[in-house]
Amino acid sequence: MTENRHVKGSYWLETAPGGPRPPLTEDLDVDVAVIGAGIAGLSTAWELTRAGRRVAVLEAGQVAAGVTGHTTAKLTALHTLIYDKLRRTRGPEGARLYARSQSEAIERAAEIAEELGVDCDWEQRSAYTYVHDESRVEELRAEAAAAREAGLPASFVTETGLPFPVAGAVRVTGQAQFHPRKYLLALAEDLVASGAAVHEHTAVLGLDEGEPCRLSTDTRATVTAQDVVVATHYPIFDRALLFTRLSPRRELVVAGTIERDRDPDGMYITPDEGTRSVRTAPWDADRRLLIVTGEHFTPGTGDTRARFDDLSAWATRHFPGVELSHAWATQDNDPTDTVPMVGPLHPGARHTYVATGFGGWGMSGGIMAGRLLAAQITGEECAWSELYDPRRLLSTVREAPTFLKTQAQVARHFVGDRLRPAPPLESLPPGEGAVVRVNGDRLAVYRDDDGNLHAVSPRCTHLGCLVSFNGAEDAWECPCHGSRFATDGKVIQGPATKPLEQRDI
Repeated sequence: MTENRHVKGSYWLETAPGGPRPPLTEDLDVDVAVIGAGIAGLSTAWELTRAGRRVAVLEAGQVAAGVTGHTTAKLTALHTLIYDKLRRTRGPEGARLYARSQSEAIERAAEIAEELGVDCDWEQRSAYTYVHDESRVEELRAEAAAAREAGLPASFVTETGLPFPVAGAVRVTGQAQFHPRKYLLALAEDLVASGAAVHEHTAVLGLDEGEPCRLSTDTRATVTAQDVVVATHYPIFDRALLFTRLSPRRELVVAGTIERDRDPDGMYITPDEGTRSVRTAPWDADRRLLIVTGEHFTPGTGDTRARFDDLSAWATRHFPGVELSHAWATQDNDPTDTVPMVGPLHPGARHTYVATGFGGWGMSGGIMAGRLLAAQITGEECAWSELYDPRRLLSTVREAPTFLKTQAQVARHFVGDRLRPAPPLESLPPGEGAVVRVNGDRLAVYRDDDGNLHAVSPRCTHLGCLVSFNGAEDAWECPCHGSRFATDGKVIQGPATKPLEQRDI
């Protein structure tokens, strides 16, 4: 799979394309405006609409086509290794609230899928976190005990359905997996049928936190709302300085069919080997779609093509005969203090809310966020509001080493990338991009397959770090906060909201 650019993209997008939603062209007045139509945004909008609120969803791209459209779509409360840490840092009650909130999110998704009658390939599966290294077995035993204490049906096992031995694993039964696009497109349809507005290709550029709040958009329409929810995965507004507490992480996915009798019958993940995640999805009567995720890295660093090759080799080595047909990538944001940030946008916020930092577990996390934010906006009590509150300070101080490490990495990129020697423009082959020097200036230049050059500023429009080229996905990526841009500079992924400036060569 060396030529990854010619491999199909997300299986979820391919098999559930969905219909277009119109951009917002006229001013709008609603009770709640939700920015972002991924699982967190749509779940929040759906819960609020059911609570009787007039809601508008504004999406810069397409519904459920961003991070949510590139997930592995596991619905589980077993989030690799988290409960033993939560027990130590947030206490037993914090761990219990985390497990309960995530478990109830899975139950909520099942209820909604049944209520809407959507066929979203729902399957119940056990979830496993496994290791190969015998020295980590005690760590897994402690995790199993902590997860069980938190209320999950967890156990330590040494046998799994994987086609290779493991040193040990934590197993949690009664978890689920589904087709995220089919589920979320059904939510969007039901939102519109219930009177909500859902607008694609409408990027929000500004937020006035008055009473009421006002949003400005790139379509020149203004949205007036009593409350605003920022559910853009990485917050597009920096006033809360949440970017200092988030670390972007990109992971690759390959998928292909295997015989049904080789299905490992479970959802698996290991922190070893740069992370490896394995699950299957329905394909036909005789085969299942194997989905393998891993090779996590900071956006804008390293050789993505080589990482795709490594992941493909791992899949074919452990599942001989798999016919790899799809490859895509996803992006997550890890909070420096372990737990997602869902609640008021900043300490002074009265009518603005945020959902971010799901750390790779956005399916259950996004549904949880929808229920939590809807409760806060409608004035209901929620037992885990404090656990997820973005305004928390004690946990940030307690886990300061992670916070400081994240900021040191950003500083190294901000300074070090400017000192790195730039290759000559002439060395750039077709289909490649690089930050080069032209007449003493740094330019981000892409040479297309016909040999034509396309130049943009290399300075990310978020906070000014230099971008780097991802040759497997033909994108400029910022290693500081994860913004991604097309070869012509258009924003693919925030927190940046403005394109890279065009430059002449």
